[in-house]
Amino acid sequence: MSKIRITKQFSFETGHALYGYDGKCKNVHGHSYKLSVTVIGTPITNRNDVKFGMVIDFSDLKKIVKEEIVDIFDHATVFNETTPHIELANELKERGHHVILVDYQPTSENMVIDFAHKIKKRLPDSIALHSLKLQETDTSFAEWYASDNL
Repeated sequence: MSKIRITKQFSFETGHALYGYDGKCKNVHGHSYKLSVTVIGTPITNRNDVKFGMVIDFSDLKKIVKEEIVDIFDHATVFNETTPHIELANELKERGHHVILVDYQPTSENMVIDFAHKIKKRLPDSIALHSLKLQETDTSFAEWYASDNL
């Protein structure tokens, strides 16, 4: 049976700041992120399975990505917990804002690595994460490929 790749796209709004950066992104700002999640597997051949013919039900993939990423990162502000931004993060939290503290600089590159780890641990054994594309703006994105990370 052939291996098939399927892709589901997601969008979410997230703010961040890059501590120590030498450009505008050192300031708190936000993006309308677009995340494309591509998995690879073999379509189910059991005719008695309700998922017959599917690699994975799009709704099952959606549930994983929403729970691990979209529902957490949407309308949140992400800061590196190991920088002085922690003071700003704590102030925002005290005022009721949704803040996520991570142990990395919250660039698209590092976020896509984090997202890959979160998604991979939730996929069924028969399905592999093939790639992620995290689009930060209309012209800028980071990509993660399993084949690059063996």
